Amino acid sequence: MEPVRFTFLNGSDIEQLELSDAEVLDAVEQGLRAQGRGETVIEPRVHLMPDPAFNGHFNVLRGYVAPLGLAGVKIVGDYVDNYKAGLPSEMALLNLFDPRTGMPVAILDATAITEMRTGAVTALGARHLARPDAKVLGHIGARATSYWNVRLLDRIFDLTEIRVHSRRPESRKAFAERLERDLGKPVVVTEDWRSCVEGADIVVEASRLERPEPLLKTEWITPGALVVPYGTMSAVELSLTDVMDKIVVDDWGQCRSGPFGALRAHVESGRLSEATLHAELCEIIVGDKPGRERADETTLFWHRGLSLSDIALGAAILAKAEERGLGQKLRFS
Repeated sequence: MEPVRFTFLNGSDIEQLELSDAEVLDAVEQGLRAQGRGETVIEPRVHLMPDPAFNGHFNVLRGYVAPLGLAGVKIVGDYVDNYKAGLPSEMALLNLFDPRTGMPVAILDATAITEMRTGAVTALGARHLARPDAKVLGHIGARATSYWNVRLLDRIFDLTEIRVHSRRPESRKAFAERLERDLGKPVVVTEDWRSCVEGADIVVEASRLERPEPLLKTEWITPGALVVPYGTMSAVELSLTDVMDKIVVDDWGQCRSGPFGALRAHVESGRLSEATLHAELCEIIVGDKPGRERADETTLFWHRGLSLSDIALGAAILAKAEERGLGQKLRFS
């Protein structure tokens, strides 16, 4: 019997691939299309909380994408205080398997994958739910996924005003400088939530709160805006869903249960239910349900994060790495 081997791609390998914005968006959209066609299996994410004193937990995401011929499991740590040790708050590994035999195909450093696919889902949601002429972005949060939110939103909308705010002045300043350097346009650093959010066409809330706190006020949301809240702990008021014409999620099965999420209280109070939900994003992408239909529609897109997006982007990265001869072949048996 020939030795069984699988591919290992580390962070440096993935960085060398220099994925373009289009490659990231196309890969993630492929996973969403498969979901919309019923060609996927999504297992609700589960959490491991080792010790409350560590101020963090692990998310375990599991799924299967039939058109790609891959099943996958991603384990990602979510540790709020990691910046104090000079570490990313989210670090991850993606395990890809042959669904026919269970044999391992690849293990990838999924830290960058998590960042890119999160930004891609934000941007793809905005493509269908924001006004086509949206030009002003208000972005709360400066974590790694935030960069890809802004970068890919700018790719689609060519924004004329980008505002950013985060809890720590040094983080928001560094975030703005990176965006200005990479996007080639000015970024406004705001000192508070209101001046960041009020009047924006697209509002993204990616804060890092230790406990739920309604810092984003519903009254600041402009009619016709798109709001994308996805913080682990809720930063919005219960009234936020009351002003929405359409509420869209990435996967209702994940959104309706679990201890975390920006709209957890809205689900538990009945404000968000199958009756009030307009669609999953995948239904809009495949044309089964409409996205934005009027300029004055106020919309909300809540994404919890899909294993399918990790698998789809991981598959695209694996294919490009094989073309470039990157990665290590490790012996399994």
